[in-house]
Amino acid sequence: MRGDRRESGVFVGRGRELAVLRTALAASRAVTVVGPGGVGKSRTARHLLEQADPGRAVVWAELSQLPDASGLADAVAAACGLADHTAREPTEALSAWLAQRSLLLVLDSCEHLIPEVRALAAGLLTASPGLSVLATSREPLGLPGERVVELPPLGPDEALELFLSRAAAAASWLPRSWPPSLLPVARDICRTLQGIPLTLELAAAQLTRHAPQELAARLRRHIDPLASETPREPRRHQSLRTAIGWSHELCESAERLLWARLSVFAGPFDESDARAVCSDEALPAARVPAVLDALVAKSVVQRAGGEHIVLDTVGEYGGMWLDRLGQHDVIRRRHAAHFHHLARQADQGWLSSAQDSWYQRLRARHRDLCAALDFFLRTQPSQALDMAARVAFFWGCCGRLHEAQAYLQRALNSPRPDDTDIARPRWALGVVLLLRGEHGHAHRIALACQATATARGDGDGDGHDERDRRLDAAYLLGISHLMAGRPLAARIVTDNALDGLPGTPFDSAATLRCHLARTFALTATGLREEARAAAEELREGCAALGEHWTRSYADYQLSLISLIEDRPASAARHARSMLGAKHRLGDSFGTALGLDLLAAAHAADGDPVRAARTSGACQTLWQAVGHPQRGTPELAPLRAECERSARARLGDEAYEAAYREGMRGGWA
Repeated sequence: MRGDRRESGVFVGRGRELAVLRTALAASRAVTVVGPGGVGKSRTARHLLEQADPGRAVVWAELSQLPDASGLADAVAAACGLADHTAREPTEALSAWLAQRSLLLVLDSCEHLIPEVRALAAGLLTASPGLSVLATSREPLGLPGERVVELPPLGPDEALELFLSRAAAAASWLPRSWPPSLLPVARDICRTLQGIPLTLELAAAQLTRHAPQELAARLRRHIDPLASETPREPRRHQSLRTAIGWSHELCESAERLLWARLSVFAGPFDESDARAVCSDEALPAARVPAVLDALVAKSVVQRAGGEHIVLDTVGEYGGMWLDRLGQHDVIRRRHAAHFHHLARQADQGWLSSAQDSWYQRLRARHRDLCAALDFFLRTQPSQALDMAARVAFFWGCCGRLHEAQAYLQRALNSPRPDDTDIARPRWALGVVLLLRGEHGHAHRIALACQATATARGDGDGDGHDERDRRLDAAYLLGISHLMAGRPLAARIVTDNALDGLPGTPFDSAATLRCHLARTFALTATGLREEARAAAEELREGCAALGEHWTRSYADYQLSLISLIEDRPASAARHARSMLGAKHRLGDSFGTALGLDLLAAAHAADGDPVRAARTSGACQTLWQAVGHPQRGTPELAPLRAECERSARARLGDEAYEAAYREGMRGGWA
């Protein structure tokens, strides 16, 4: 189930509700599970789908941490695996991608975005006849033909079963089968907590510190510290207090403070993130790991490997307390500064053996990077400019082009001091536009970047920075010329830049990128011997450094040259090397290019079945990036020859059968 965030523990009860849900999904394309916070809507939907037909495609899009609707379509597209590289709006690209597919889309935790989710779901259902939507929310979406399934609290017997199972897992001293004398105490706890699963689990976790009788007594005399709050507060906050307030009351003061501060995280975080954002004199960094462990033990925080997650319901309560403490702004500012620092570290570590680790870390922290950018756009646009420029190149590989463009344009259009340096963010915007196929706009930006870099020269500011500006401008302009079919112009631009700034290809990331663009230009102008030598130098140096992005494109060039020279075994070897690197980086676009090369190599090597299967798999990826096949112009005739020769050997019927098998994932 793509995009699924699993929760631990045995699923209990819900037989009647599961049966109703199955019937609703069979009868309607739009079903919403509704119920109060903490009642188990997501877990029930997940359990239903785990027991459903394994052949049915399911995509799980979790929406709880989206602060507003601006990233809604992007979040759903990412859950679907759609890394769109076109100039279309995300909703348009998503509709086109889903139109030819049959799947169930789960929209989890919609209550804070009801109007926007309703509009998106309605549009997708209209455009995609094979699509069904299952939503979880605290209220119905209001879709035409929507079936609403209400999920109540657990009944007495089911509540007792859940509580006892969680208690046995939490407190090792408790017997697996509670003695009869304690069962009335357990029933009393379940009744006090009104059968809400989340509160039952939180209560069970408290048994590590409190005997059952003590816990029951404390719950009975518990008075919600926010009970006198104004009734004008949103209703979902009032129900949240009822569900979780008692657990907050039972936490130690340091645990309550960390709980409140962790609410600023929009996605998974690790211990180092928590220390950086949540520690100060009141909560020293050295204490954070132990306090975090205590919150995990109390089921306030969930742990999966080295990552931690605060469930949305629990996080909302922490956010309310953070506001009450008057710390919202300072913790948000600290959060934004931490993720800006993370972006700087990733940018500085791009040309290193940690490159793929940085891609993975920024992908895992995507929601928090967006939250930091949103904060800076409201408070410090110049910081947003710098941060957006640093993450844009990473996001390009991960298919986050729409978000990269949106943040860069918003930052560039925001009021800022007159002396703010916009060269790097403007260059980053040009790269993003080029990847989205907006070649004309990207070319104009490339010309402006080159003009600015040339005018500034090496005499202004930091010489190293100015050198990199000129090289990056040449890279962007060179690639822009290549994509427009002007390889000689690309070679002139990159030659001029590199000849004027002598050094090795590995002096900086900008130098390496410019050398790569020059290598592409050498191939495209027919200077294959020079191109091969340049690509081999880049590949060897990058392999020694542990760098993957440039190395993968050096392999692209070496595979392409091998195909042109009718050396299919060498072409396949370099294509597979490219695919390995692209997989590590999560680059769907680059993976599609590598599969194109591999398919052509199979065809040239006299293996039409594997060529057809690989072409089918490749087509699936091209659909996922929203483009017909792309790449440097010299690749197009090789693609055409691959299909022609494979069809000629197999015949149309056998070729199409193998092609469809590849589209279903049977290409390896």
